[in-house]
Amino acid sequence: MKYPIGIQSFDRIINDGFVYVDKTDLVYSLVTEGSIYFLSRPRRFGKSLLVSTLKNYFLGRKELFRGLKIDALEKDWKVYPVFHMDFNGGEYTRKGALRSAILSYITAWERLYGIEGGDEELNLGFRFKKIIETAYNKSGMRAVVLIDEYDKPILDVLDYDKDLEEEHRNILKGFYSTFKGADEYLQFVFLTGVTKFSQVSVFSGFNQPKDISMHAKYETLCGISQEELESYFKKPVGQMAEVYGCSLDEMMNKLKAQYDGYHFSDRMTDVYNPFSLLNAFDSGRIYDYWFKSGTPTYLVRLLSHSNENMNEITGKFYSPEEFIDYKACVEQPLPMIYQSGYLTIKEFDLRRNKFLLDYPNCEVKKGFLSVIASSYFNTRESVNSWIDNAVDQLNEGRIDDFLTGMTSFLASIPYTMRRKENEREKERYFHYTFYLILRLISVYTVYTEKVQSYGRVDCIVETSDYVFIFEFKLDGTAEEAVRQIEEKGYACEYESDSRKLYKVGAVFSSETGTIEEWMVG
Repeated sequence: MKYPIGIQSFDRIINDGFVYVDKTDLVYSLVTEGSIYFLSRPRRFGKSLLVSTLKNYFLGRKELFRGLKIDALEKDWKVYPVFHMDFNGGEYTRKGALRSAILSYITAWERLYGIEGGDEELNLGFRFKKIIETAYNKSGMRAVVLIDEYDKPILDVLDYDKDLEEEHRNILKGFYSTFKGADEYLQFVFLTGVTKFSQVSVFSGFNQPKDISMHAKYETLCGISQEELESYFKKPVGQMAEVYGCSLDEMMNKLKAQYDGYHFSDRMTDVYNPFSLLNAFDSGRIYDYWFKSGTPTYLVRLLSHSNENMNEITGKFYSPEEFIDYKACVEQPLPMIYQSGYLTIKEFDLRRNKFLLDYPNCEVKKGFLSVIASSYFNTRESVNSWIDNAVDQLNEGRIDDFLTGMTSFLASIPYTMRRKENEREKERYFHYTFYLILRLISVYTVYTEKVQSYGRVDCIVETSDYVFIFEFKLDGTAEEAVRQIEEKGYACEYESDSRKLYKVGAVFSSETGTIEEWMVG
């Protein structure tokens, strides 16, 4: 089986015999039921392949779709003038780069349609409108406009260069104004991106596109569903099961924990990250392919300027307007984190019309929290290196080594970072420190987080041979912490469990910012 890793061309995938997960029935629904769309999905989630599929459909290349679902649906196969813009490959941190990129498309299309002497000073949108009108007059068919990663010119400079950010918004606004004035010449418009920018004037220049990012009908338009995984990829899953020495079902569960977990509507259909899944099949190994392919530096910048920590964002219910529309506000980083694919919908409350957001899977949780923790702690010791050692110590039941290592790790954080002046910030630092550490550990273990109350973090970590019940207290004594574990009865459910049980009380000092003492019961 040939996997189209890094290949975003539909015609190449079909002609060269790569595996193609057939979504052309959804493509047919798109082109017959609407005309202007916007779709937001995380990077490397198949948006460019979808755009390429649409391009080949509108070019009437029927032979490429033979045997696919759309083959039985489409009877006419008309040929339209198609204008495809891809902002993916550009680097837009230099002044003038965006205008040059758009201008290169405009001048090429002017040559194609014999439009001479395109006015350099004329608004790019007006020139594009003339191209669309000319294409219609010459072909007798309305034009199709496909814009891939429309938001990359803004994301490249987001919270990095305010002047350039504003320049890019204005250029895009002027360019997209074409669609409003050229409506009679347009058959279909499709824009993809990571974010849906709201209140920043990008889309105000033309008729609002239909946002299908959370439309239940199109939730699996990009990505791979559980049904598709089992239908198309049973053989490579079986081959991986042999490598990992487990059953087919166990291998499915490993892949699910690592790469599944995305939900793009209230229907809650599971969607796998296609980039990581295909890479795993190609190499025969589970690895953090998607996260390693691009560090979310703009999100780290955004969070560093925000008053919110990740433990104050995740695991909570939100109304759709709180995380769908990005409002370019560093005080509200949630929409950007969600739309970039580092958080997803985990539960839907129909009565309140609210969504629970959290990390989609182990790959994203480990990668994102590692980057956040490294930035937050600014420690001399590698976060991932210490987490690896900590997990080994827990798996081997070496609780004293674990606590000694944690104390050393916390002490390696610069004192200026650990030292907080007021009580509220001391408590926030305490909670966020243990949130980051324990959620990273949870990637490798069974982890249960108990309800937090003032000044404490309670959790249970389970390995194959041990159960650790932790009570972390802000100041106080370790003896009090162990007593609270017993009073709450956390150990009761493990009375008949054959694994060895540890009750661990640890005290975090608000003055030193590290563990002051611990006690194992």
